[in-house]
Amino acid sequence: MPAGVCGCCGPLRPRYKRLVDNIFPEDPKDGLSKSDMEKLTFYAVSAPEKLDRIGAYLADRLSRDVVRHRYGYVVIAMEALDQLLMACHSQSIKPFVESFLHMVAKLLESREPDLQVLGTNSFVKFANIEEDTPSYHRRYDFFVSQFSAMCHSTHEDPETRTRIRVAGIKGLQGVVRKTVNDELQAIIWEPQHMDKLIPSMLFNMQDADDLDRAGHPSTPSGSVQDGEENPAALAENCFRELLGRAAYGNMKNAVRPVLVHLDNHHLWDPNEFAVSCFRIVMFSIQAQHSHHVIQQVLTHLDGNNKSTPRVRAGIVQVLLETVAIAAKGSVGPTVLEVFNTLLKHLRMSVDLELGDGSRRNSSSSVSSVRGRESDERIVQNAIIQTIGFFGGNLPDYQRAEVMMFIMGKVPVYGTPCHTLDTVKIGPQGTKRIQTMLLSSLIMVTSGFKSKSMSAALPPPFLDPLFSISLMEDSELRQLVLEILHNIIDRHDNRAKLRGIRIIPNVAALKIKREKISKQDVAFMKKHGQQLYRHVYLGCKEEDNVHKNFELLFTTLAVLTIELANEEVVIDLIRLAHALQEMALNNEENMPMFIRCGIMALVAAYLNFLSQMIANPPFCQHVSKVIELRNMDAPYLLPEHIFRDKCPLPDSLDKDDKQLYFQTADMAECLAGPGYNVERLSIPYIPQVTDEDRLTRRKSFVDTISLQVDIMSSSLPDKSELAEEITFETLKKAIDTTGLEEQEREKRRQVMEKFQKAPFEEIAAHCESKANMLHDRLAQIFELTIRPPPSPSGVVSISAGHTQHPSVPVYEMKFPDLCVY
Repeated sequence: MPAGVCGCCGPLRPRYKRLVDNIFPEDPKDGLSKSDMEKLTFYAVSAPEKLDRIGAYLADRLSRDVVRHRYGYVVIAMEALDQLLMACHSQSIKPFVESFLHMVAKLLESREPDLQVLGTNSFVKFANIEEDTPSYHRRYDFFVSQFSAMCHSTHEDPETRTRIRVAGIKGLQGVVRKTVNDELQAIIWEPQHMDKLIPSMLFNMQDADDLDRAGHPSTPSGSVQDGEENPAALAENCFRELLGRAAYGNMKNAVRPVLVHLDNHHLWDPNEFAVSCFRIVMFSIQAQHSHHVIQQVLTHLDGNNKSTPRVRAGIVQVLLETVAIAAKGSVGPTVLEVFNTLLKHLRMSVDLELGDGSRRNSSSSVSSVRGRESDERIVQNAIIQTIGFFGGNLPDYQRAEVMMFIMGKVPVYGTPCHTLDTVKIGPQGTKRIQTMLLSSLIMVTSGFKSKSMSAALPPPFLDPLFSISLMEDSELRQLVLEILHNIIDRHDNRAKLRGIRIIPNVAALKIKREKISKQDVAFMKKHGQQLYRHVYLGCKEEDNVHKNFELLFTTLAVLTIELANEEVVIDLIRLAHALQEMALNNEENMPMFIRCGIMALVAAYLNFLSQMIANPPFCQHVSKVIELRNMDAPYLLPEHIFRDKCPLPDSLDKDDKQLYFQTADMAECLAGPGYNVERLSIPYIPQVTDEDRLTRRKSFVDTISLQVDIMSSSLPDKSELAEEITFETLKKAIDTTGLEEQEREKRRQVMEKFQKAPFEEIAAHCESKANMLHDRLAQIFELTIRPPPSPSGVVSISAGHTQHPSVPVYEMKFPDLCVY
């Protein structure tokens, strides 16, 4: 009877339930019944409206089996669900998917690793299915959280821990694939999800013992091989895939968690992993989004301005890697912003270093202060390297703008144009900033090739650069000369000219040169005197060392190769002769080493110039003087004077003219077509400009006060003004013969100068006189004229001078015509 009742009630069950029950064998070890599964699949395809009921019934059975720990039937149920999911593609599959995801969630919630892996595998299969229509109501918040938790598994068994982590990464990869291409699932890019996805991947990448596995992160593309069971490799693949699918609007949410993760895990020092991460980021994202990543790193650098020096140095080095990759493509409008932020942090680093140095005496731990100073140097070097590398990889048109931008940041005494406040950091900090900015300019200008010198050296760049070259610091002058070499030497001849020496055969150097263009001829006519002047003044600095003379020789040689025509050659010979006369006359009491160094520089350069212009008589004259010096005065040659412990003479013999280069002999050698040798008889005199006032030892105010003191001290007493008038004084006043001869000689020299001197030199001379007159008038006005009272009632400071305290409006006296 019981059997009959069962037989009677069995057929009353719905057919989909009977088909579902039939796929489960009595012994779960037998596995899924294939024939019954085929019947269930055929039924589901034939009657798609029953899919939701099939899914709900399977979910109910699976929930009971999970609770009863009947894991064999759980595996069969998930296998059946997978097959139904792959076989059915219809509108009715949406409710079935909800049941499926509910069952996957049940498995992920369990604490059994096998069930978690089983649920993950089913979800990955589901993620690879392309649905015909989007889902409006489906959310994956739970799966993101659960898979992220699995990525951070801390299971005791290493193998089990690896399995769970791999499953979690695969699950996140499935979520990414399922959602990033679905416009209705843009919620996955929101911060609450990215803050779980990105750190989970980075945690597994960081946990790898060896980052240099197959498919190194430095490669721009390509997936990591053999990464199926390697959490680090799989996480890197998923990380690349996620970043590759990121749109412009999602870049901020994708990059910010990377920076936060590096902060939380203290991965900026050391920063190998941080550099590796951002190389992956830069190579994975679309090229047009590179500048957004750079912007994020810059913002993060600003946010860590109070962090330790090594942390800031690590961020700067990461920035170097990002800009190195981005500079090869388009970095958008962030070019100048990168340099502006880096220069700001450079200034901050100098402030911190000098602040620690000033507190050294009061600090209890001198070693810690010194350690922080060295750490700040690391930050500064990283910033300079970043500036130079980024600028060196930019196109020429952008590099010229960057050169102008950096030069505008270099503090120059006396000029209000620079943006760095040098009052607070003092002269030592100012020099440090000048040195570092000029060092970065050397890196930016390295390899810079400009067709026209006027475009490469415009006045807004050239004038402050030359102002720095007049400062009394040999290191700064060396940096300026190296910058000039990078810009002027367009054929890379500097390596062949390295070291100041007497070159026996210039032709053997195989120097590359081209015919000077019209634009460069115009440049030398406009700025040639300025170049000569700074070479002339740079030679007589008392703190010059061997390297300064080497760079000055290279400067003259590069000018000869790149910018010298017949007129410039004459000017350079006049300059060399003027340097020789300056060393001989020694009107400024220069040390003997400087005088001999100038002589050696002139000898080395005229030897080079005579062979470059291929003039045999000129070469013979130079060789003769050099031979005589070798025998009688070796200290006037570079091979001897720049040698260690070279004996110096007590004085230079002016009368032994054979040891020196004579203007008349050089004019005779160059006589003939092409060279205007008459100009050689005109001595070179450097023009006087405002740069001497701006960059020399005394400040502008000190100069004014010194002049006032001299003028006041030189005024005679009133008693001395009343001179006794005698016959002898009247006779001297009437006798003007000597004065007439002096005036006649002066007029003759002026006429000769205006007839033979080049127009540029005459114009520069007249301009210098006008500038001197203007400066004197300005000084007088500043000392005598007081500004009118201001009704603001506040003491103001303008142009470095304190104005008189202003008065209230009601106390001011106005003319009658102004009152109504």
